[in-house]
Amino acid sequence: MTALLRYQAALLLRSQRWLPPVVLYAAALGIGVQGGQPVLDSLGWSAAVLLPVAAWLVRISVTGEPPAARGCAAAARGPGRAHLASVLVAPAAAVVLGAAATVVVALISDPVSTGRGTRVALLPAAGAGLLAALVCALLGTAVGALTTWPVLRSPGRAVPALLLAALLALVASGSPARAAVSGLVTGSRSGAVPLPLLPLAAAAALASAATAAACALTSRRPSS
Repeated sequence: MTALLRYQAALLLRSQRWLPPVVLYAAALGIGVQGGQPVLDSLGWSAAVLLPVAAWLVRISVTGEPPAARGCAAAARGPGRAHLASVLVAPAAAVVLGAAATVVVALISDPVSTGRGTRVALLPAAGAGLLAALVCALLGTAVGALTTWPVLRSPGRAVPALLLAALLALVASGSPARAAVSGLVTGSRSGAVPLPLLPLAAAAALASAATAAACALTSRRPSS
């Protein structure tokens, strides 16, 4: 499995198809995060915009391998394991992005509540922001896994489905991402630092189930 992960990571890096989602993430941070803003509010924004980026990275990683190469990898290691490796590379990249953004946002933001009447402990706030980013990266992985091959084969259907599912994952009631981001925003109003442990567990379960379902389909649906 390690060799497959290295192979998929090398494919992703060399393709440079990761540049558009990374540029999008940086642009979204530049728009929504300004120096001196309350730290928890800014961390909530940086976590939220990571979700569609993670979903996009899954699509890039899953569809970036030529069908012939995918067939060789599937024949050597099994279609499920080969697909799993291609999916896992994306959340790893998203977590790296989210961690870097969390550090930057924590450094440039003001450790105060929304009304600036209460000081917020910076390190716990950064930890909560990192957990929220992880929640969004995992839920974005679930969205990406269910809106690309082998679940959806046509880009004309897959791309709109990805965008709609990412939006719903952020705003729908009961969504782990919404709970994690809302917790940061609500905590910013009172100055309390939340830990989104339940949303994290739910997001991990959803990502695992979605990835397992997609991997199970790979042996039934040819890539070409």
